[in-house]
Amino acid sequence: MAKRAFITGITGQDGSYLTELLLAKGYEVHGLVRRASTINRGRIDHIDSPDLHLHYGDLTDGVSLVNLIHQVEPHEVYNLGAQSHVKVSFEMPEYTASTDGTGALRLLEAIRAAGLDCRYYQASTSEMFGASPPPQHERTAFYPRSPYGAAKLYAHWVTVNYREAYDLFAVSGILFNHESPRRGESFLTRKVTLGVAAIVLGARDSLHLGNLDAVRDWGYAPEYVEGMWRMLQHDEPDDYVLATGEGRTVRQFVRAAFAHAGLDWEQYVTYDEQYERPTEVDALIGDASKAREVLGWKAETNADRLAELMVDADIEQLSRLLKA
Repeated sequence: MAKRAFITGITGQDGSYLTELLLAKGYEVHGLVRRASTINRGRIDHIDSPDLHLHYGDLTDGVSLVNLIHQVEPHEVYNLGAQSHVKVSFEMPEYTASTDGTGALRLLEAIRAAGLDCRYYQASTSEMFGASPPPQHERTAFYPRSPYGAAKLYAHWVTVNYREAYDLFAVSGILFNHESPRRGESFLTRKVTLGVAAIVLGARDSLHLGNLDAVRDWGYAPEYVEGMWRMLQHDEPDDYVLATGEGRTVRQFVRAAFAHAGLDWEQYVTYDEQYERPTEVDALIGDASKAREVLGWKAETNADRLAELMVDADIEQLSRLLKA
């Protein structure tokens, strides 16, 4: 009998790559989709499989989660759904807390109440480390610097609590920044690579950015969802950092993206203070030694290569749109 997986956030970057991975492994995949007046399933529209099933629900609605967990009876649950934009979390702090923090509690409680023997993955984030200096690993003190980071920290600790209190197989993946051509257009890396593509194709002549000095550890999303899956296949539940171990400033990523297109970034990029956060996270660089030693997982794509493949994908996509 095929394993059944239930994924929140299935229409997002990670959800779409994880869906492809699990279907390739023979899973039956069920996804949580929020009801909206417009359909936003572009990242999974290409997936044509009788083993993919979508269900309406929301992490802010505990009843829908209880009903779906009882209906699907999953063997594995991946909680990837979130309001995941750090800057937006300052503007919508209560919604972020309900979705990212209490949403995890609602899902864990639905699993506990159903009495299912299933494994749970919580999408934690490097933003929980915040002001703690790098390199950051599983034993580094948490110090979130945004409502998003604080909400995710609640979800992280409630996952640990349900593991210890109810003997649930519950793990948290503390993932550092991971990107791809499927990254949302409002996120920094995609904003940069889409901006490069637009400049190359003559659709715009400048790009406005905020803090160029922030340091991040950028990896490739398809590799990171493989790490999620490996966490749930291990004999014992535990928490793991996934990261490349290499830090790059925003400026370095921008330079690499523009250089790949044969452009001098300084001729096109201007500073705009509206993109600054009320509190900044200066440097996030992960130490994924534990994941490498225990799970056999290692990031293969560094930030420079990531910038190149995202620029190529955005030039191709935007070129098609401009010709349409």
